[in-house]
Amino acid sequence: MSKRFRTAMALGALISATAAGAAWSAGGGGGGGGEMPSVSAPTYDPAAEYVKGVQALNQKDYKAAARALTHVTDSAPTNAEAWRLLGAAKTGAEDWKGARRAYEKAIRYEPESLEAHRGLGVALGSLKDAKAQGELDWLKAKGQTCGTCVDAAAIQAATSAVQAAMGAAPAAALSQPPMLFAGPQAGDAAYVQAVSLINDKRYDDALAELAKARESFGPHPDILTYQGYAWRKKGAFDRAETYYRQALAIAPEHRGATEYYGELKVERGDLAGARVMLARLDRICAYGCAEAEELRRWIDAGREP
Repeated sequence: MSKRFRTAMALGALISATAAGAAWSAGGGGGGGGEMPSVSAPTYDPAAEYVKGVQALNQKDYKAAARALTHVTDSAPTNAEAWRLLGAAKTGAEDWKGARRAYEKAIRYEPESLEAHRGLGVALGSLKDAKAQGELDWLKAKGQTCGTCVDAAAIQAATSAVQAAMGAAPAAALSQPPMLFAGPQAGDAAYVQAVSLINDKRYDDALAELAKARESFGPHPDILTYQGYAWRKKGAFDRAETYYRQALAIAPEHRGATEYYGELKVERGDLAGARVMLARLDRICAYGCAEAEELRRWIDAGREP
């Protein structure tokens, strides 16, 4: 499908709308609808809530940030960025137990995140939990491996912060890094650049740009879909599947994610699973769509063209 990245799924406009608060799923309405509470309970667009959380963090409104970011983690529970930023919000409010839980989740989904290990170490140190030593050891090992790499200063700052929380360094080292996040325009630019790189089959570079876009927009299904696509083209099928599943958990009728997930199933030899995805597309696209026709072609061929 590299020849037809359908105007980047029209994401340039779609992401900006999301940043302004557009949602994919309907909320609970204004009441009086006659629905049961379990049905009419409000739902949240995780990408829009992520943007709210970032804005609140930049304003040091940690309560509002935690509320918005909790909506994100409820809707997209495997999103590492959301858990990491929720940890930052809890840290800002000095809710060390909440910070510990959030950073533990962030590390589960992004094991090499320097910011998450720093945050967890600080939370554990502030709780006088002996496990803080494990985070400190991880950071020191990372520093030895890094040497004078580009992350050297950040690793040293993280190490000092954990030591300060444990009481073995000046308390000034505990200060959090400034919460400065790129806005929607920078996120859009990173996304457009990523699509261009994918078209050039420069998948590693594309993934780096998509990571920048996620810093701005969080768990946006279009970004997740292209992350899955890039990993799939790198041959990392299991990792690609996690992104497709995340995208579809947020937007169950996302045509791009449904098609690509079906293509992945064809590549794995799971034609029955691919047909399930095609049936879903046929339902979504009542009058036909390019995604359904492309997946049908893959299934008919039984292999990648």
